[in-house]
Amino acid sequence: MSLDDDKAALRATCLDRRKVLHAALPQAGEMACDHFLNGIGFPDESAVSAYLPVRDEFDVLPFVEVADLFGHDIGMPVVDAKAKPLKFLQWSPDAELVTGAMGIPTPALDSPLVIPDLLFVPLMAFDDDGYRLGYGGGFYDRTLADLRRRNPGTMAVGVCFSGLKVDHVPHDDYDERLDWIVTEAGTWKV
Repeated sequence: MSLDDDKAALRATCLDRRKVLHAALPQAGEMACDHFLNGIGFPDESAVSAYLPVRDEFDVLPFVEVADLFGHDIGMPVVDAKAKPLKFLQWSPDAELVTGAMGIPTPALDSPLVIPDLLFVPLMAFDDDGYRLGYGGGFYDRTLADLRRRNPGTMAVGVCFSGLKVDHVPHDDYDERLDWIVTEAGTWKV
């Protein structure tokens, strides 16, 4: 099997597992946010990015609601073009949303750009080495590589259910590692 085949097989398994975990743990986002605040916290004056969860994705809205209360600029991802890094548009809890690429809600396209220092990154699976399995488009890998080139202090925090931890995430040289992993069960520095 190829690397892409290995990733696709793991992705299919984790999608099913995530549906079960999402139904069983409706407060996972709040629990994970508490762990984040107690174990990591928001760096002073950092710009933050997250994502607007759809279907059974892990709920990161508690994280950005707190970031908003603390006065951090918040950006939500927008697919600008295939095979390009994501861009992040300014978001607040009362922001107008539009439907973006792949049916994902985004801030209005004329919203100001945000360059995040701290990214809450979605994932399907993670391992102890900080590798994540994403959705297969490579958007976050390109984005993290680009942001880290410009600011080596850029921090990537993977957020998901603890039940999505696997022994090994198939990866290649272009796959960017996470700095932290936060779940409903705790935080782990990679």
